[in-house]
Amino acid sequence: MRRKFLKLISFSLFYSLVLPINSLLAVTKKIINKNLSKEQREIMFNEGTERPFSSDLNKEKRKGFYHCANCNNKLFASTSKFDSGTGWPSFSEALPGAFKTKTDYKFGMVRTEYHCAKCGAHHGHVFNDGPGKNGKRFCNNGLCLIFRPE
Repeated sequence: MRRKFLKLISFSLFYSLVLPINSLLAVTKKIINKNLSKEQREIMFNEGTERPFSSDLNKEKRKGFYHCANCNNKLFASTSKFDSGTGWPSFSEALPGAFKTKTDYKFGMVRTEYHCAKCGAHHGHVFNDGPGKNGKRFCNNGLCLIFRPE
C-alpha cells in the first residue's frame, strides 16, 4: 500500500513539474489567424492530427505554393508534393527555412515533428521514407495548409 502511495506521489510531482513547461511552450506559438476552425486550432496548437484521407488537398494537382493556414508563411512548392498513400498531403521537401523541428516521443515512437518557423504552429511529422534525393516525406495535416495556385 505504501509503495502505491509513493508511486502516486512521484507521478503527481512529475506531472506538476511537466505540465507548466508544456504551457510555457504553448505560449511561444502565436495564433495570428483568428478565423481558424476549432479543428485547425486543435491540430496547430495542441499537436493534434486530422483523420487520414479527409483533406481535399490530397487531390490537388495544380502548380502553386502551400502556405501556413495560421500565418500565411510559404512552406512547400507544389512540385515537391507526391501521393504517399498515407492519407495526408505529403511533400518531399520544404522551402528553405520554412520549419523548425523537434523530437516527438508520443505513442511509444520517436518521430521528428515540424512546426512553422514563423508562428510555431504544428504541421506534421517528417519521415525518412520519401522519394527524391533527400529521401524525406513531410506528412502534413491538410487543415494546416492553404493552397495558392500560380
